[in-house]
Amino acid sequence: MTNASDSWWRSAVIYQVYIRSFADGDGDGTGDIAGLRARLPYLAQLGVDAIWINPWYPSPLADGGYDVSDYRDIHPAYGTLDEAKQMIAEAHELGLRVILDIVPNHTSDQHAWFQQAIAAPPGSPERDRYLFREGRGEDGSLLPNDWLAAFGGPAWTRADDGQWYLHLFAPEQPDLNWDNPEVRAEFESILRFWFDLGVDGFRIDVAHGMAKDPALPDLGLPEFSVLTGEDQDNHPHWDRDGIHDIFRSWRAIADSYLDRRVFVAEAHVRPGRLAHYLRDDELHTAFNFDFLKSPLEADRLREVIDRSITDLATVGAPATWVLSNHDETRHVTRYGRAYTGVTTPLRGQHHPCDRALGTRRARAAALLMLALPGSAYVYQGEELGLYEVEDLPESVLQDPTWERSGHTVRGRDGCRVPIPWTGDTPPFGFGPPGSTPWLPQPADWKSYTAEAGQADPTSMLQLYRSALRLRRTEPGLSGEEFRWLDSPEGTLLFERGHGLVCAVNLSDQPVPLPDACGPLLTSRLLDDDGLLPPDTAVWLHRD
Repeated sequence: MTNASDSWWRSAVIYQVYIRSFADGDGDGTGDIAGLRARLPYLAQLGVDAIWINPWYPSPLADGGYDVSDYRDIHPAYGTLDEAKQMIAEAHELGLRVILDIVPNHTSDQHAWFQQAIAAPPGSPERDRYLFREGRGEDGSLLPNDWLAAFGGPAWTRADDGQWYLHLFAPEQPDLNWDNPEVRAEFESILRFWFDLGVDGFRIDVAHGMAKDPALPDLGLPEFSVLTGEDQDNHPHWDRDGIHDIFRSWRAIADSYLDRRVFVAEAHVRPGRLAHYLRDDELHTAFNFDFLKSPLEADRLREVIDRSITDLATVGAPATWVLSNHDETRHVTRYGRAYTGVTTPLRGQHHPCDRALGTRRARAAALLMLALPGSAYVYQGEELGLYEVEDLPESVLQDPTWERSGHTVRGRDGCRVPIPWTGDTPPFGFGPPGSTPWLPQPADWKSYTAEAGQADPTSMLQLYRSALRLRRTEPGLSGEEFRWLDSPEGTLLFERGHGLVCAVNLSDQPVPLPDACGPLLTSRLLDDDGLLPPDTAVWLHRD
């Protein structure tokens, strides 16, 4: 028997905390648990239901914490395990659930297991936790296969004794062997460790990559296919059927708790495959990368929305919606360009951006996202209207893509710049006065602080607060009722329950507002001419 609270995740708004850049409590330039604890009331007042915290485990930070050296502790720069326990309790007191990141595809090369593997001989149990192979050629000096790493270069690095180990990302992130029962048992224990501390769920990093073809065959594919393998059936390391047995065992663990825990998958998969991860004995939800990456065009968005809702309904799962995250260019910047979709996975090209246009479109997109049925994700700072920082000095870039690409692809640091909270000069309240954030903040972010947004009734912050308040209080925004209404070309018009309507004009001309009572919320002020301007969204009730 389940109760209503067990289904909170079906309609939750979850706020992504990239902890290194959220709030710095001790002044060392790095965000931490102390800073997060101090800002929990802000998140509760914003109106979100849960927070998702990017990896906070001990890590050399070769990939921003996605290279974990100890899954049962906290990175010293972020705080202590006791502080984490206190934060979880305080979040719960404020009505916020807590979701952590788990990184099961690979560990850090500094993890005790990998250090043991490197010290052990070929064929040893220690090496069998990872994917070590002999090289090709008479002396084994050639790569075991042609697989490429997501951050550039081959997916293999040679150990001192001549064997090679697999890493689908950076060399500092060796892939685990999920055919090894010891690996499965270890991660089941890790899940229980954090669930027992009160964590409400996990976001699963690279959920589509844990299972590999044991033969490790050549791919013979170009580099652009390295992240998803969407152009090949039976891919040897992405989206393999063997992954589902792992997730069924994880779901059984989550369901064993009185307050059932939840999972959300980061799974880049081929069309129609995402539902396989969300069957009722596997994971609960998954990120909707199709929506995030879609151009801000009515026809494309309608197609993505229809496909997302319809495909997942086959397994009874809700869709999720997201505009930005820690891996993609912030959507204010994307929407200010001629092409508004995501162009490359780790982006190496910058194009002219009309920031005012991007901001108008971002406001409209926020109302679209928050009006759709299902759950939504808000990436820290998007509620402030932050843009991508594309002119960071090369000397401060830390994304592994920068080094692995031979300094040709700047990577993801531009969307990870620390958040501005108060004041007119850096660090804008991110840390104490005089502290220096780990990435520099633009001087004009003084207009984007939470303090400035609080004082401006027309700010992006006030728009998000209003939308999130209505999402909780308006009966029409509860449940999963949804139907399209006829509307002019270049627009989206749909009805939720109780006659609540969302209209979005993505064309270049004003269009008539639908017949309805007065607007509940608009992405910008409307004139009295009965028209919806371009790049504008509105929520209203039908007559």
